[in-house]
Order: sequence, then C-alpha cells, then structure tokens
Amino acid sequence: MRLGTIISIGASLVLALGALLIARLWLPNHPPHSAQAAAAPRVDDVPVVVASLPIPWGAKLDSHYLKVVKMPPEDRPQGAYANVGQILNQDGGPPVALQAMAEQEPVLASKLTGPGERETLAALVAPGMRAFTIGVTAATAGGGHILPGDRVDVLYSRELPQPPANKDSWNYKLYGTTVLIQSVRVLGVDLNANPTSTQPAVPSTATLEVSMQDAEKLALAVQGGGTLSLALRRPGSSEIEPLTHFMLDDPRRYSAPTAAPAAPGLARGRGDHSAAPARTASVTVVSGDASTSVTVPNETARF
Repeated sequence: MRLGTIISIGASLVLALGALLIARLWLPNHPPHSAQAAAAPRVDDVPVVVASLPIPWGAKLDSHYLKVVKMPPEDRPQGAYANVGQILNQDGGPPVALQAMAEQEPVLASKLTGPGERETLAALVAPGMRAFTIGVTAATAGGGHILPGDRVDVLYSRELPQPPANKDSWNYKLYGTTVLIQSVRVLGVDLNANPTSTQPAVPSTATLEVSMQDAEKLALAVQGGGTLSLALRRPGSSEIEPLTHFMLDDPRRYSAPTAAPAAPGLARGRGDHSAAPARTASVTVVSGDASTSVTVPNETARF
C-alpha cells in the first residue's frame, strides 16, 4: 500500500473522531427543535358556536342553524358562545339574527337580539345613537337606490330671506344649501330594515342612525320648511369633508349700475350740489357742412 494512501486514511480517521467528540460535547446543551416543542406546554382548543349553514337576516335561531367547533383560544372572537344552550335557552326564547351570517361564521352576541327582544328597528340602533326618520322622495333619496345598511350625507336646502327691494332692482329669490350631517348609517327605508336587501324601491321615508345632537339638527331642519336630501356614499367611505355653504340667486336678479366714486377733493357734502351731474347736456348735430348744438336731457342725472 502506498504511503500517501495510508496518510490520507489516517487523517480521515482523526477528523471523524474529532467531529464525534465535538458532537458529544455540543448536543447535550442544544436539544433539537422537536424536543423543545414537545417540552412546551400545549394549550387546548376552546369550543365556539358557529353557523352550521347560512343564517339569513331576521331568522329565529334554532338548533339546525348552530354547531360547536374547536379553535385556538387566541382566535376566539369577543362575544362568542361556548355552547348552543347559551343561545337557545335565553329568557324570552331563542333570539333573532340582526345580521346575516355565513356558514362557519362565529355567532356573536352583537349579531343577535337580546333576551326577550323582538325583531325591531330599535334592536339595530347602536349604543348612544338614535333612530330619526325623515320624509324623502325618489329625487332626494338617490332615485330609490339607497338601501338599509348604506351610509349617506344629509344636505339641507332652503330659501333664504329676501333682501329688501328698491326701485332699482327686481324682486328675486335667494337659495342656500349646506351639508348638515356626514356619513350616517341608513337603518331603514320605509318599513324595510333588512341590510341584506338588494331590491331598490321608490321611498317615502328614510330612518337614519344619528347622535342626539344630529337628531336636533334634523328636527330643526324639518321645521324650517326646507328640503332634506341624501347623498349616497361608496361602501367603506367614511371621510369627513370640510363643511361648505352655497347660495344661488335668481337669474332674473337686476342691479342698477353703481356710480363711480368721486375723485379726492370732489366729494359732495350735504346741501352741496356743485358736483351733481347736470340735468341737461349739449350735443352737436352735424348735417352736411352745417353743425348745430342741441340741448338734451342728461339721463345720468338723478331727479
């Protein structure tokens, strides 16, 4: 056997023994990841009631709508139920769904009526808010396309007090409009309070979810004799624009021309008529080679 081969084999054995020694020294202080995972305490999943099939808005719950699944505690939503009996055995009977729920969606207390509550519009009003109904038409309510669950801005238009008339101006009307409330939720249109409805209709009333202060604004606007209009927002839009006020006057408005201001030192005082326009003016009429001076009334003079 060649000497080089013997030296190569010997070196390999030395390296192998060194690697084995290092592994024995390192492994006891660094257990494998799987061993660390096995040593960590395991947290059991918790029961959560979910919809066993799609639950429509307004449905009175029973056992065929509900089932219990297990999920990690950190995934359990606030207001969830641990068993079906907590939902169906309430005082006053099983609750009614205030929102449509998809299959496998957790059933939360905020989506159901309270114990003994009926399926009424009052159950949809958020805490601290009020439901206020206004009269609308197809023209003032988005052509009938505004439905429960939409968000709208409320505009108030009215005729403003007319300025006093004088002999140099015609009578005209002045109109103004302002954004009264922004981004309010529509609770109902006529008697429809189903937020899952998709069929537009020509409305006669709209019920809005507003604060107490905004309810006062609407009440004053209704009594003011103006017109309340709803501007439909796109879904998810909640920005608040700076308040604006617009006025529109009658196009028949006529204002008499305003006299040019007098030059300094020529201001006319009370009883001083020296700077008043002359009542007559001289006009030169030219006919062929002859010219004649004619006196005519001055139309700019005030009588």
